[in-house]
Amino acid sequence: MRIEVINTGTELLLGKVVNTHVSYFGQELFKLGLRIQRQLTIPDGEDIKDALKSAFPRSDVILITGGLGPTSDDVTRDVVAGLLGLKLDLREEVLEQVNAFFKVRGLVPNQSNDRQAMVPEGAEVLTNPHGTAPGLYLPADGGSPHLFLLPGPPRELKPMFKDLVFPRIADLREDDKPPGVWHNFRIYGVGESAIAGELDPLFEADDSVELGYCARLGEVDVRLIGESGAVERAAEQVRRRYRENIVAESEEPMEKVLVDLLTERGETIATAESCTGGEIASTITNMPGSSKVLLSGFVTYSNEAKASVLGVDPELIREHGAVSGPVVEQMAEGCLQVSGADYAVAVSGIAGPGGGSEEKPVGTVYLGIASQGGDTFVKRYFSPSDRKSFKLRTTRLAMDLIRRRLLGFALD
Repeated sequence: MRIEVINTGTELLLGKVVNTHVSYFGQELFKLGLRIQRQLTIPDGEDIKDALKSAFPRSDVILITGGLGPTSDDVTRDVVAGLLGLKLDLREEVLEQVNAFFKVRGLVPNQSNDRQAMVPEGAEVLTNPHGTAPGLYLPADGGSPHLFLLPGPPRELKPMFKDLVFPRIADLREDDKPPGVWHNFRIYGVGESAIAGELDPLFEADDSVELGYCARLGEVDVRLIGESGAVERAAEQVRRRYRENIVAESEEPMEKVLVDLLTERGETIATAESCTGGEIASTITNMPGSSKVLLSGFVTYSNEAKASVLGVDPELIREHGAVSGPVVEQMAEGCLQVSGADYAVAVSGIAGPGGGSEEKPVGTVYLGIASQGGDTFVKRYFSPSDRKSFKLRTTRLAMDLIRRRLLGFALD
């Protein structure tokens, strides 16, 4: 089944709004063994006419988002009706739903909202309890593919797709072959080219598994797609080679994996941050349940704060500098003592763009891990990049070091 997505919205092309529709559609359709063949984003207005004319011959299903509102640039339903030679009729039941949406919120609709109750003849209305723009489904008629006209806002689109569109596409699916399996590995600390250099030769002669990669700062997603048995055999190869580097066999972020590990063990963590400015603690608290495992987060940006809050010896700072192994060691141990947590992570580095030296260039960072009853680990790392990327990469590295200690893997 050939599926195309057309997203309308000038705000998408101006970069004011991030287009998340394709990601959502792609993940949902894969559950049916289907993939999007093509995606196009166009501005509001008449451009949709040419986009549809081009897409009709090469598509079985077209998902169209946006352009169903009450304003003059919302022309999706009008253009579709015109291309198919269909008359637009005012549906009283749809108008009642639109008016009811306003009434329950104490608002008064205006005449322009009546446009949202105009429906091409033969179209099925897809109700929208989360907004005023109903969706529309027009079955294929020989001259056009199946058309789904959907509202743009994700809070309206996603429930409509899940409840009303997904089941219809499932019914349209003609292939009886079971949907393929998608298995994702999130691997930390190994570069994309290194992973590809090892895995590609293993699978190049096996067309039963599709292998793909997606690289991020410090992380690589390895994607396996195929029949379940073949994917599991391939997955075992990945596990054998990257056992300690596999953060998750899913798309879960590092912070969720860390919070889940600490929760399962009934243990806690605290952070002492300098160059990351609280990014490590903030990232952990993005996850539900983090309040059970994160006891404290100290942002000791100045030398005075390192001394007064964490008990770092000022003489040590003068001798070695704030960005040094001895200072980070005392930061981690002081954080552990002050917080009473089971584990503490400390970080001090040079994010740039200034502040570096020949001995400690921009991108230098020291990370320390202390734990109750265990040895303190401290190591220097070098990650030259822009300031934001440096903080993000350091944050992920810190969380991975904690993960490795929790699982009993060697720290490096």
